[in-house]
Amino acid sequence: MATDADEAPLLAEEPLSPGSCSRELELREFRDRYVIRSIDGGGAFAVSRSNGSLRSLSAEEAASGSDYKVSKIFGVAGVIRLLAGSYILVITSRKDAGSYLGSPVYSVNSMKFLCCNEAIKHLTSQEKRDEAYFMSLLRIAETTHGLYYSYDRDLTLNLQRASKLVAGRVHKPLWKQADPRFVWNKNLLEELIEAKVDEFIIPLIQGSFQTAQFTLKDAPIRITLFSRRCNRRLGTRMWRRGANLEGATANFVETEQLAEYEGLMSSFIQVRGSIPLLWEQIVDLSYKPQLSIIEHEEMPKVVQRHFHDLSQRYGETIVVDLTDKQGDEGNLSNAFAAEMEKIPNIRYVHFDFHHICHGGNFDNLQVLYNQIEEDIQKQGYFLINSKGEILLEQGGIVRSNCVDCLDRTNVTQSFLARKSLDIQLQCMGALSSSGSISESDDIDDTFKKIWVEHGDELSLEYAGSYALKGDLVRYGRQTLPGLIKDGMSALSRYYLNNFHDGVRQDALDLISGYYAVSKSVSSPFQIGGFESTTYLPVASAIIVGGITATTFTLSQVGRNAQHFIASIICAGLTAGMVALVKANGKQFCSKPRLCGLI
Repeated sequence: MATDADEAPLLAEEPLSPGSCSRELELREFRDRYVIRSIDGGGAFAVSRSNGSLRSLSAEEAASGSDYKVSKIFGVAGVIRLLAGSYILVITSRKDAGSYLGSPVYSVNSMKFLCCNEAIKHLTSQEKRDEAYFMSLLRIAETTHGLYYSYDRDLTLNLQRASKLVAGRVHKPLWKQADPRFVWNKNLLEELIEAKVDEFIIPLIQGSFQTAQFTLKDAPIRITLFSRRCNRRLGTRMWRRGANLEGATANFVETEQLAEYEGLMSSFIQVRGSIPLLWEQIVDLSYKPQLSIIEHEEMPKVVQRHFHDLSQRYGETIVVDLTDKQGDEGNLSNAFAAEMEKIPNIRYVHFDFHHICHGGNFDNLQVLYNQIEEDIQKQGYFLINSKGEILLEQGGIVRSNCVDCLDRTNVTQSFLARKSLDIQLQCMGALSSSGSISESDDIDDTFKKIWVEHGDELSLEYAGSYALKGDLVRYGRQTLPGLIKDGMSALSRYYLNNFHDGVRQDALDLISGYYAVSKSVSSPFQIGGFESTTYLPVASAIIVGGITATTFTLSQVGRNAQHFIASIICAGLTAGMVALVKANGKQFCSKPRLCGLI
């Protein structure tokens, strides 16, 4: 699978797929149209700047014209149609991320929407305001974290699935090869697909791609950590919790750890995802908003649909629930456990991470491993040789979750991945029958580093901040610098979740197609009540001003009795404003305006 871009692949390099995409693109900006031309493939298409219509161009048409601006781009990520016209998303810069069976993998460094919206002058004043908000959401989408792609390899399928498909599949265009669950820009590709410009259609995967290399027995070993985020319940931390009625869960991520050694390649898959119940956690300015389970007659079927899908795709499933047994988490965990009792042939294991690993004792995860070791070893891992012959198959997966499926989940998955990697390397002959990568500090540190970076990237995508508990992965214990970093990340999460993620959720709903823009639908912004963006700064200013005035007047009390009365009045006003904000916390928070909770 994926390897370091600066190193030669350990497995034999395969020929490029006939369905590969153009690597080098030229963007020509005319006054009335954009022309995107393949430098290496020769194809081209034009987009009208007035209405966004697409049409393929011949080589002669692509080369014609004058008075245009030329720039280099690295891919077309899709098209979205709003009220005033279309907007074309192009990749303006990229970074080498590694390689996948000899084919380069890139991370998106920057993107830009090209405007084809000259019809904006014909919109009503309300439509113009709506379009301005939609365009602000597009600017948020341009900064999306963790997008990866390849010009000639399908990155959406794990090694086991890809190895079992027919060889003729690679002759199809990349978008036809891809698993639609893991294509971040699936909705944006529709107009490009209709226009039949296959060589320009690039599926983007959101997730994490980490690679590392070390040596055992004088032979190189390459480790790749590849996570794919599902698009079926895409969203931010507080505005997409649990499952929808179809059984798709928030923050569902398939993580594949690959190892290459002496012509052999192994793959070990785990998944994570929000607890597959109908539940919510609405931000209200408190640090931990209340968890609420939504009473719905479809709840048992939602859980059944989720695990039926997992079983069909991955085989036997072990559910590891890392939530607390106390408070709101305990209520959610108990409800999950009760539903799992109704699901046959799936093992549910509860492990109170905070209680058992109290004090940052990472090694206590051995208690969990002892409970599921027999089942994990029975599930096994996938192993293939350089000839493409399948030697072993993975027969099931571990599905881990906490509340966010970020910090506790990442620590636990890294522990299970290390255990599996030791077994894989023992089988390949890189380790003795009882050997472990932890016997070498350098190798151990390398392994920990890619898992810490992997956790940070997934956390940025869902919560907007770096992962917590990274020290547990890196050092097996909590350190003072780690505590400070966790504190800063926690504050960042609090701010983003309360005051920014509503808008970010709107951007995701717009890009993913959950919200469809249409002139026939009334404006989503003609809503009663007040907006947090208007009232929160005023309330904050009054509170800060009140505290300042109270402090100042108290310092003057000894000089004048009137200052004491003024202090009481200021303190009363400040306390009243604090109480008002607290009582109406949900009203002061950023919330989605397009779809809300779905």
